[in-house]
This record gives sequence, structure tokens and C-alpha cells, in this order.
Amino acid sequence: MKFKKILLSLLICLSCFVQAKNITISRLTCEMQEGLVVVEGSPRLGWVMESPENGTRQSAYEIDIREAFTGRSVWNSGKVYSSQSQLVSTKGADIRPDNSFNYSWRVRVWDETDTPSEWSSEAKFRAVPERLSSGQWIGAITRQNAHLPEGRKFHGGELKKPEVKAAWEAVDTLAKKSICLRRTFQVGDATEGAANRKPGKKIVEATAYVCGLGFYEFSLNGKKVGNSEFAPLWSDYDKTVYYNTYDVTEQLRRGENVVGILLGNGFYNVQGGRYRKLQISFGPPTLLFELVINYEDGTCTTVHSDNDWKYDFSPVTFNCIYGGEDYDARREQKGWNQIGFDDSHWRPVVVQEAPKGILRPQMAAPVKIMERYDIQKVTKLNAEQIASASISTKRTVDPSAFVLDMGQNLAGFLEITVRGKRGQKVTLIVAEALTDEGACNQRQTGRQHYYEYTLKGEGDETWHPRFSYYGFRYIQVEGAVLKGQKNPQKLPVLKNIQSCFVYNSARKVSTFESSNRIFNAAHRLIEKAVRSNMQSVFTDCPHREKLGWLEQVHLNGPGLLYNYDLTAYAPQIMQNMADAQHSNGAMPTTAPEYVIFEGPGMDAFAESPEWGGSLVIFPFMYYETYGDDSLIKKYYPNMRRYVDYLKTRADKGILSFGLGDWYDYGDFRAGFSRNTPVPLVATAHYYMTVMYLVQAAKMVGNDFDTRYYTSLAQDIMVAFNKCFLHKDTAQYGTGSQCSNALPLFLQMTQDADEQGSYRPDADLNEKVFANLIKDVEAHGNRLTTGDVGNRYLIQTLARNGEHELIYKMFNHEEAPGYGFQLKFGATTLTEQWDPRQGSSWNHFMMGQIDEWFFNSLVGIRPSTTPKQGYQKFIIAPQPVGDLKYVKASYETLYGTINVDWTCENGTFTLNVSVPVNTTAVVYLPGEKEPKEIQSGTYQLVCAK
Repeated sequence: MKFKKILLSLLICLSCFVQAKNITISRLTCEMQEGLVVVEGSPRLGWVMESPENGTRQSAYEIDIREAFTGRSVWNSGKVYSSQSQLVSTKGADIRPDNSFNYSWRVRVWDETDTPSEWSSEAKFRAVPERLSSGQWIGAITRQNAHLPEGRKFHGGELKKPEVKAAWEAVDTLAKKSICLRRTFQVGDATEGAANRKPGKKIVEATAYVCGLGFYEFSLNGKKVGNSEFAPLWSDYDKTVYYNTYDVTEQLRRGENVVGILLGNGFYNVQGGRYRKLQISFGPPTLLFELVINYEDGTCTTVHSDNDWKYDFSPVTFNCIYGGEDYDARREQKGWNQIGFDDSHWRPVVVQEAPKGILRPQMAAPVKIMERYDIQKVTKLNAEQIASASISTKRTVDPSAFVLDMGQNLAGFLEITVRGKRGQKVTLIVAEALTDEGACNQRQTGRQHYYEYTLKGEGDETWHPRFSYYGFRYIQVEGAVLKGQKNPQKLPVLKNIQSCFVYNSARKVSTFESSNRIFNAAHRLIEKAVRSNMQSVFTDCPHREKLGWLEQVHLNGPGLLYNYDLTAYAPQIMQNMADAQHSNGAMPTTAPEYVIFEGPGMDAFAESPEWGGSLVIFPFMYYETYGDDSLIKKYYPNMRRYVDYLKTRADKGILSFGLGDWYDYGDFRAGFSRNTPVPLVATAHYYMTVMYLVQAAKMVGNDFDTRYYTSLAQDIMVAFNKCFLHKDTAQYGTGSQCSNALPLFLQMTQDADEQGSYRPDADLNEKVFANLIKDVEAHGNRLTTGDVGNRYLIQTLARNGEHELIYKMFNHEEAPGYGFQLKFGATTLTEQWDPRQGSSWNHFMMGQIDEWFFNSLVGIRPSTTPKQGYQKFIIAPQPVGDLKYVKASYETLYGTINVDWTCENGTFTLNVSVPVNTTAVVYLPGEKEPKEIQSGTYQLVCAK
């Protein structure tokens, strides 16, 4: 018997040992980011686990943090009994902001049998440097000497005023020129002087902090560092200035090294010259730089921006974020950013005024060249077309012009490889549409925007713009021929040309596919439009405006969060919104607010509750997705100030300003809301922001605010119903789809009971919803909503089980609908439901259907009790219409959820995979009771 007990114990231990070997920690994050992360204070850590066995979960963890080079112990959590594996606090860790070394950390976990895993691999983070803000900003000219106009009113008719023109013409031309800056320095010596050198010192860490405004390109010893474009991400430079951090340990060499920086204007310095939406300047191009080199012997060398640097003019002879870019390769100075270059003719830099904004590390992913597209079609313009196009495009089209169809509308720039004679010039015009003659048409998107490249005549020359981009599908080439074409004029030969799709490199975290062709293509249309407008901020369009219009952030928020990793991007959006908030609490419609909309007819564009409400609404979407309430707590004072401001604008609880249901649909050209009263939409969003503020007040523990804003919300709801509800017909406002969907979505269909307390009125709710259905059906199962109303219409129908109706609303090829855009030939989502009516063919504001694809067709959504950011989640797929299958994946903080369902011959089959340490609550079609499953892979079958 004793032997059997020993054998049983051995078998149990062996089983535990096997389980432990099967648990792996596959992804480490610091503040939900991978790689070298720059942190303020004690960071929050996270990890993803994998196991081939079902039901695996974490019961405990241990975190170990050390100084990366010295090995000094910074913090050890000990064994902590907890299932938490994301946003784990390291409060109490000895993280020093003045420390020049990286920190490394690792973790191990115990499973449900209390068996430990192996230690994970190590990850690194770095404390925000304290001394960076004391560095010197350098460039070619000071702001004072540049005589740059102050203010944010320079747009529209203001730019045509003689005094405004004169003010901008009086600016010193040096203030907008692109410059190159360089600095040599020694590596491997205790000092930089010739005496007392100690060669051979080994570098253990080297970190560069760079902020070049507006945009910069950073090189060490002749090679570009990183692969970002348009760095740093833009901001309101009077409030926030972002800098980038680079690990350059491997790029340095012993002895002499050279740092080179190329500077351009970006949004920091928009002085115009061609097309411009606006003009604004925070100052001439400027640089802040610091390189910290740590050696094995414990010594440290710092290279920083100061008056020892030199500069010269770059080959970029014109650059404007709106107008394009010119490059004269003859002005290149070979080896300017390498060792041995003679810079004796270069000019000494001047120390400039620092930007007013607070220096902050850029946490969001950089913008990069993410995709490339080749020529799909070539069209040579004949003489008649060229003559006509010269009139329609308001520029003289060169007789050599031909047009390239690159097949995909996108945001970015072109890249060419060309061969020709020194001094020859190639002009490249880009556009998303063509004129009747077949030339590139920028009439609706901002003209003139173009690129000019002047050849140096030294073999193959490859070039793309550094500091400007545009939305385009077509490229008009003038002054060159394609390789293989006849060339009697001996023009330069384009050996290669591509369109470069440039967007924020935040990871794509989902896939979606169904048996419906229109839905699949609509998902792609939305993806291409979102990516085109996912730059430093979510822009409205990548050509005429490039402004961060805020309504898209929350109205498309759930779809964006399903598709992209916004863990770092979203906090930066919130910072931009907080920076844009006015001193009286008002929120503008755009952030950063580079232009203040003033004057006749501009008030609605200056402020609109559906736009400004993003400040309050979006942090809750972030919280629901990631389980991170930090944005709510950090920006609670901003939220409260905004709600208090709205209260000052309300008349007896009713707001009557803003854009309303912008771009709603009807037998008219879309624009200002036509179907739904603006005050109804504004007041509904006022109520929504107050209700979110009540939740926020509870989360921060402010009991007074909880009571106060709860009372305010009820007052608004009562006023809303009194003003807009027609009790006899159970219609709100005009009875439009937006008019009824908004109060239904917000559960404002309430009435007073005998005690005078307001309660949901089920009868009223049912009647209003029936009216909503009738209106959709009366329009042939088509919507009449716009930018704002779309989400509330779709989600109100979905939350009330009308998925079949939603399917009918979008499974067709007529306007309004995604199918019509596809039939039209759109490759990105267009501004108007009918692209023939709209100005832009690259907007994502109508992309709200993506939320329905994921939370209804796929059926993935976070559990609301508790909100843990997908540690517990729901899978409730909705087979509708003639859909035969849907398959999708969604990568959460805990790992990837896979959903793959088929519906054939009356049988519904669901295949799911659930990440380790999470729980899924599965609702099968037609079954009332859910099934709760732990991590692993499962197949569930039921009759439809």
C-alpha cells in the first residue's frame, strides 16, 4: 500500500511537471507595449501565455526587475496569488528617472495546479529622462528673427486679406527652408579631448532622444536610424511636443562618429506656397537632441544639441504638408552625414527659442511606409486632352504627360527610380480622381499639390518625399518616359515607380471574412480608408484637410478598437484632445486645433457636441476594450470641465448648436443635417456625456459629483422628452431614423411614475422602436442617417435583435450602401454614400458597419461585469440572411480569440479558441442559456 501511495505521488508530480513544461509566456508588455518602452513612474506590466491544453489558467505570478547592465535588483514581487496578467502594478519598484540605464524584467507564473512555468525571456523599459528638457534647441534662425505671424485664424477668406498676405510675405525665407545638421563625436574615451583618451572602452547601452520639428530624419554614420516617416507625430506644439527614443547601441563604432539630422516643416511650420488648408507656424525648423552612451566601466558620454553643431541647406528646396515637395539632387553633398566629410563651409547653428509645449515621449507607433503598389494601367494624354486639361486643372500640362493608375486609393507618396541628365526635371502630380480628359484632378481635394525632382545625372537615382503626403490613386508624370517607351526628346527614364501607402504602424489585430462578397469588400474599403487617415491623428481625409476631426474617434471607436492595437495610440489622442480644450472648458471639433473656425457660418464647425464629446466617450471605449481605467481617471477634470461648459450653453437643458447628423442621406447633396433637428442630436449627446461623467465620478470616488451629475442627467432627459417627444405618435423630432434611434440607444424613453421618479417606459420604447422599423422599411430598407446617426441606427437595431433588417440594409449595390461604392469602383470608403456627389473618396466616417461585423456577425464583445478587457468575454454569433460562414480572429491583451462558424442544412457549427487565462461565455443561436468555457479550442453544434 505504501508503495502504491509513493507511485501515485510520483505520477501526480510527473503530471504537474508536464503541465509546467506546456505553459509558455509568449509576449511581454510594458504599459501594453512591446520593445524598449519609455515610462514615467512605476510601469504596469503584462504577459500572454500559451498552452496546448484546454482549461489552463494562471493562479499566481512572480515578477523580477533588474537594472539591465549592472544586474542591480530593482524589485521582486515574490509569489503573488492572482489571476491578473495585464496592467500589473509595480508600485514600490526603485525606478529612477535620472537613471541612464535600461531596466530589464521577466516573469514566471503558476498554473491552476500551482505548478510554476519557466521564467520568461527578458524585456526592457527605460525611465523618462529628467534632463532632456534642459537641452538647447538649434536651427538656422530664431523665431524672433523670422518675423512669423502669430495666431490660428489663417484659413479661408482670411488668407486673401492684403494685410495677411503681407504679413506672411514679410517672413524671412530662411524660416521655411529644409536644413541638414551634423555633429561629430568620439566613442570609447573617458573625455572628448585628445588628452587622457582610453581607447577600447566597450559600449553597453546607447540611447538617442530626438525631436526635430516639424519632421526629421535621423542618421548615424550615414545610415538612417529607424524606419519612420513624418516623425515625431504631430501635436499642438504650444502644449505638447513629442520626442522619439532609439536604441542605437549597434549603430555606433569606436572612435569618431557622426550624427546627421534632416529637418522639414510639417504641421509645425505651415507657410504655404502652393495649396494650403491653413497657415500656422510655431517656429522655424528646430532640433533637440541627446545621445547617452554608457560604457562597461560605468562611465557615460552625452552628446546633445548645442551651438557646436553646424548646418547647411538640404536638397529639399520646397516642402509643405499641404502643397507637396521639391528635391534638387544636384544639391546633395555626398557623405554629409558620414565620417571624413569636410564641413568647413557649413554654417554654425543658432540657439533657438524652445517650443512652449511640454516634452513627452512618443508612445504611439510611428508612421511608416507600410505597403507598396505598382502600376496597373498607363494612359498617354494626346494633344487635345492636354490642352483641355490645362484649362480644367488650372495649370499648364506638359506635352509629355501620361497618367498611371496604381489601382489603390491611399495616403502617402510616390517613390521613383530614374535615370537622366544632370538638371533634367520630373514633375509628378497625384490625385484620387481624373478629369474628363483623363488628367489628375485635384479640384475637390486641394490644388496645387505636386512633387518635382531635379536629377543629378549620376546613374540610377531613387527618391521619395520626406515631408509631405497626399491622398491619391493616380500619378501624372511630366518630363519623363517609362522604361521601354519611345523617347525622341531624350527625357529622363523612369525605371521604376511605386505608390507608397504611408500610415501609422499600430498593429492590425483582427481578421474578418464571410460568405458575403459585399461585406468582405466593405470591410476592405473601411480598412483602407482608416489606414489612410490613421496618421499622427485620425484625420478626416489625407489631402484637402488632414485635420483631426474628433467625431470619428468615438462614432467609429468600437470598429477601430476591434481592428487595431490602440493601446498607445489612444492615450496620445486623449492628450491631443486635452491640449485642445479651451480655458472655459469648450472642446473644438478638431485636435490638434491648428485653426480656429471663426466668422459667418463657421460657428458650427468650431464647436459641436457630437465632436467634442469624444473627450468623455472614447476613454470608456478604451476601458471596455483593455480594462484600463487610467484615461478616465487622468482626464476626469477635463471631462467635468467640458460638461460644465455645455451646461452654460444649454437653455433649460437643451443644446441648440453644432453640426448635428452631418452628411445624412436623402435626395440632396449631403452636408448639414437635413433629416434630423440639430438640437435633438446635440442634446442627446449632451445627455450621453453627462451619463458617462456619472460613471467616471463613481470610478474616481467623487460622491458629490455622482449625485450632482445624476440629477443633471435626469433634468436633461426630462427636457429632451418635453421638447422632442410627440407622445401621440411616439415619434421623436421629425421621426427620422436618427431622431428615434438616438433616444432608443441612450434609453431616454422614460416617463415619471406615481412618485415622480423617472423610469424606463417599456410601452413607449416599443412604439418608438416600431416607428424606427417602419421608417427604415418605408425607405426600401435603406438608411437616412449620416456621420453621427449611422452608429446609433445600426446598434439600436442590433441591440433589439433586428440583425436580419441590418443585413437587408447593406446587402445590395444601391445608394446608400457600401455595395454602390464598390460598383462605382471605389477602393477606399468615400465621404458620401454616393461618391459622385462627394468631394473626397477617402473618408472613414461612414465605416460604422465594422462594429456590427465583429460584435454581431462574429459575436465577440467584452463582458461588462466585470470590465476586465477581455479576460472574460462573450461570443454570441448571429447567423443572418443567406450567410453560410463567418470566420474571424481578434487579438486581445491575453491572446487571440478565433471564431469560425458555418450554417449549413439547418446545422450551426461554431469553432472557437479561447486564450489562456480567459473565460468565454458562449451564446449559441436559439439557445437561451449560455455555455461558459475556459481557455482552449472547442467545437459547439446546434440546430439553427
